[in-house]
Amino acid sequence: MALETIHLNDFLDGGILREKSFRKQVAELDWSQYTNKKVIIKGCADVPVPTWAYLIITAHLSHFAKKIYYGEPRYAVEIFSQKES
Repeated sequence: MALETIHLNDFLDGGILREKSFRKQVAELDWSQYTNKKVIIKGCADVPVPTWAYLIITAHLSHFAKKIYYGEPRYAVEIFSQKES
């Protein structure tokens, strides 16, 4: 299963997820690049990731992605799937 990956560590600011800078980066991201794709959201092993970070990413992705997963590719958990029209 080919997955596009969103690494939450790409959103770190000074080594942690800061809500203000996180939201700014999310707002500036071109989400259309994930249109009709399967996407996995990977957290940071070294940094605690607040639940709101996953929710914000999922909310944006759900408008574009075909399916959204969480975790590691080998053990991915599906958290969203577009309804077939």
